[in-house]
Amino acid sequence: MVAAARQHAIVIPREHGAWGILLIPLATGVSLGLLTGGSPSRLAPLSIATFALFWLRTPIESWTGSSPVRARTPAEIRLARKAAIALATVSTLALIWLFWGGRNHDLLWIGTAAGVAFVVQAILKQGRNSRTAVQIAGAVGLTSTAPAAYYVVTAHMGIPAGWLWAANLLFAVNQIQFVQLQIRASRAVTRRDRIRIGRRFLVSQIILMSLAISAYAVHLLPWYAALAFLPLLIRGFAWFAVEPRPLVIHALGKRELGYAVLFGVCLVAGMLVP
Repeated sequence: MVAAARQHAIVIPREHGAWGILLIPLATGVSLGLLTGGSPSRLAPLSIATFALFWLRTPIESWTGSSPVRARTPAEIRLARKAAIALATVSTLALIWLFWGGRNHDLLWIGTAAGVAFVVQAILKQGRNSRTAVQIAGAVGLTSTAPAAYYVVTAHMGIPAGWLWAANLLFAVNQIQFVQLQIRASRAVTRRDRIRIGRRFLVSQIILMSLAISAYAVHLLPWYAALAFLPLLIRGFAWFAVEPRPLVIHALGKRELGYAVLFGVCLVAGMLVP
């Protein structure tokens, strides 16, 4: 890896999927909050803190040697250390701004839950746990941006905030499972191979469908919001019916980004319908 590319990898987050899991929930929380009469005036410190904290992990892991791309030379170590200190300073100032005067105190509960999720993820990384389990633990923390943004915009922590978090987490879990399934099944030759490799994902699809229907049945989630999961379910079930084809990882990433945007739009629109 050339020097410029290594410096970029040491400082800049590499997980493109994680950016989506962070930003789509944030966008749904902001959108629903604003469309229900909230104010964007307190959104700036939350956004700055969110991006800085997410970014901070990469230089810290590079600096401490817990990342696949580790800072090795004295120059790389200094780069990682400076980036970590700068991002830690920015995030600290943003958090002080966010909580100044005793405001937004309910965010502490969300932040605590997200922090626990990231600790669990770090512990899982140390063992021989599957990559899927590690990513799902991280997704719990990343999707916390949905209720956090809704709360900051509306100044209310209610059922909509909880369902934004739950819905975005269910979507993220399904997407993580599907991407990992694509990688595992990249050498599948027949549909029978796909079913054998993907039987756990098939069960999770059924569970996701049952959860969406149950949430609507007990009046926790509007019907139109539950329908936001429909494209995801169709995509998942259809995968078992088509003939195996070579995996093109970049094309897969673009398709999944499209599904994420579509899900976010449908979720917000569905929760606005009476």
